[in-house]
Amino acid sequence: MIMADVVVTGLGATTPLGGDAASTWAGLLAGRSGVGPLTQDWAEQLTVRIAAQLAEEPSLKIDRVQARRMDRAEQIAVIAAREAYADAGLGDDLDRERLGVVVGTGIGGATTMLAQDDILEASGPRKVSPHTVPMLMPNGPAAWVGLTFQAQAGVHCPASACATGAEAIAWGLDMIRSGRADVVLAGGVEAVIHPLPMAGFASMRAMSVRNDEPQRASRPWDAARDGFVLGEGAGVIVLESAEHAAARGARVYAKLAGAGMSSDGYDIVQPHPEGIGAARAIKMAIRDGGLTGADVQHVNAHATSTPVGDIAEINSIRASIGDHPVLTAPKSMLGHLLGAAGAVESIATILSLHEQIIPPTINLENPDEGLTLDVVTGEPRKMQLDAALNNSFGFGGHNVALLFTRA
Repeated sequence: MIMADVVVTGLGATTPLGGDAASTWAGLLAGRSGVGPLTQDWAEQLTVRIAAQLAEEPSLKIDRVQARRMDRAEQIAVIAAREAYADAGLGDDLDRERLGVVVGTGIGGATTMLAQDDILEASGPRKVSPHTVPMLMPNGPAAWVGLTFQAQAGVHCPASACATGAEAIAWGLDMIRSGRADVVLAGGVEAVIHPLPMAGFASMRAMSVRNDEPQRASRPWDAARDGFVLGEGAGVIVLESAEHAAARGARVYAKLAGAGMSSDGYDIVQPHPEGIGAARAIKMAIRDGGLTGADVQHVNAHATSTPVGDIAEINSIRASIGDHPVLTAPKSMLGHLLGAAGAVESIATILSLHEQIIPPTINLENPDEGLTLDVVTGEPRKMQLDAALNNSFGFGGHNVALLFTRA
């Protein structure tokens, strides 16, 4: 079977840097941090009192009546998907039986579950919302996106922790290549800035405790890094068969040339220190795209700002690609968007190819001695880019690498 070429024709996002893809991209190029102090009363009792909250509240774009039936994650997934659909120039004449959705989440509607449990304990079962289950179920964001556009080729929801958004895009690639769909809305979402998840991550000592300087807290590869910063957001891209895109004269941002997925089989939280599983995923993606490691000029790194993970990724890149690629780490500005990270950072990778420029990594002031590759810092770097990789790795040993090439 000859596999169809798959291209990216639409982008949508809402993040700590902006309420859409364009403002998020502008924030990345400007080296602006989206991290700030938590001002909610409940944050006072926490060890970690900083996070990367949305720059624009979903209530500005979601109808108030509809919003009452939706978890925050569902709301922002729909916002990002609407933007991506419009950006792709898709209209009402699209064959809905050939439209698919793959939108994943790492945690799902946790804030709804916890809020409704509070109501249950305080006021009894009769006061629990009848919308509780559709709001808390992990497939809720994907389902709402599917309903918004009447998608009938299949609606799917991977859940692979911090690799989720990238895995969703890989699933979308497979849907088009297998002939199940011509167009797929693919991406990820997360909105769990809440005391319980934050307390849990803090108890693991996974998050930065730089409460007094939040904008400097997320510092990938810096010798003084002390953990990630929790963020929230959504990213959705429109994937389309190249034939379908050409037939309607669509603008193409980039080609999704390949995807690779693997698992570490090592630890529930820690990556393999040598990045062996991650390296396998990277090699698969490059091979799937018909390229070699020498062809990849840029890696948009997972780089969460954890002591072990950052260097494990460096090891995996060197083992699978070599010493030549130029790196950047968007989590230095976005924080860690968990299930949305791979999707939002794929958008950054796609735009780097489209505009031939790489955003900087901020807060990298004293590089770890294990950082042996070139990382963009200070100003964005203009350079010729023909192939770029986006890495996403998640708790449980999930590894996903996506290979994008210039349109």
